[in-house]
Amino acid sequence: MAEEPRDELPTNLPRLSLHVPEPKFRPGDAVDFTAVDIPPAGAARRPDTAALAADFPDLAYTLVRVLDDDHQAVGPWNPRLSPDVLRRILRNMVRLRAFDDRMFRAQRQGKTSFYMKALGEEAVAVAAAHALDYEDMCFPSYRQQGLLIVRDWPLVDMMNQIYSNTADRLQGKQLPIMYSAREAGFFSISGNLTTQYPQAVGWAMASAAKGDTRIAAVWCGEGSTAEGDFHNACTFAAVYRAPVVMNVVNNQWAISSFSGFAGAESTTFAARAVGYGIAGLRVDGNDALAVYAATQWAAERARTNQGPTLIEHFTYRAEGHSTSDDPSQYRSAGEPTAWPLGDPICRLKDHLVTIGEWDEERHAAQDKECAEEVRAAQKAAEANGILGHGLHQPLDSLFDGVFEEMPWHLREQRAQMMAEEAASGRPWARK
Repeated sequence: MAEEPRDELPTNLPRLSLHVPEPKFRPGDAVDFTAVDIPPAGAARRPDTAALAADFPDLAYTLVRVLDDDHQAVGPWNPRLSPDVLRRILRNMVRLRAFDDRMFRAQRQGKTSFYMKALGEEAVAVAAAHALDYEDMCFPSYRQQGLLIVRDWPLVDMMNQIYSNTADRLQGKQLPIMYSAREAGFFSISGNLTTQYPQAVGWAMASAAKGDTRIAAVWCGEGSTAEGDFHNACTFAAVYRAPVVMNVVNNQWAISSFSGFAGAESTTFAARAVGYGIAGLRVDGNDALAVYAATQWAAERARTNQGPTLIEHFTYRAEGHSTSDDPSQYRSAGEPTAWPLGDPICRLKDHLVTIGEWDEERHAAQDKECAEEVRAAQKAAEANGILGHGLHQPLDSLFDGVFEEMPWHLREQRAQMMAEEAASGRPWARK
């Protein structure tokens, strides 16, 4: 029997109160990140890749860092990469930033409807891609375009998709920036949050069941860890020891909601791994060497049947969530420049300069070269059309690609649509 509602509250009990997370800085506030705990570079221990996850839970609560304040690579996580590899990582981060800048401007010019920049997060995808094998399958979120850039996927093809033009291999059926490139091991991006997590774990389980050698890697934002798909994936990954690297990009903001709404006030996102018995690492996401080292470690662990690893990349989204977002409405304008872990491109550049393998003149020349490469790609892509200039695909192709063989009811709907469009006299009814 249901309890009767009380007319009066007991006077001898404290009143309950609901905690609602609140970001530290709002528009107009001065920014002070001194409360952010940043351990010294090189301080985190590096376990053997065969160690049990229960042996190093502390790595889910600290920060794996390699580049110190003097721009030197220090500590046990130093991957000791050759200068040539370091320069390739740097160049790909610069290419990504140049690509983002030009496509952002294209959206503002009305050439496409939507774009998302990875400003400040370039190391997360670029350094990880360098640490993975080309044959490994990547299940990205919508800010890992750096994976395609590292794998030398044509920039023109990416732009064709953004413009939904006549050369768009996806036929205008995906929102701009939601690429799909199976040949490059890049799973189709979905706008539904975190659906890629169970897909990645399932793919990894299938690879293991077949006795393959390929592993999976997957990314999501910290806000998406509140989704059920994330936790379902963690359960399957832990139970079946799936060979998968699970990345959580903690860039402090999920659209206009700060990370506290996903649980950041209580613990780290890497700590999610501890409860599932999964290896967990928390990494300086603006340190390309730390991202590379952590990904390489987790990939080796997966390849040797030691199970999954969850990596939290502690970074900051310097730009708005997308071109549809205005971050000045919900966060202080001083946050991006005050972020204590700096800029990933500048940090790797400064390291190369410090060890005598780079200089400011070459860096400026590289900036110009990458900007010209992207500009040329944009010119080629726009020759195929832009989104703002109307329909670029035959209208009857709208129903293609849903089923291997189109069922009768879709054939009827397509015929009805084409008949109505032809009767209307609108030009896009014609192929």
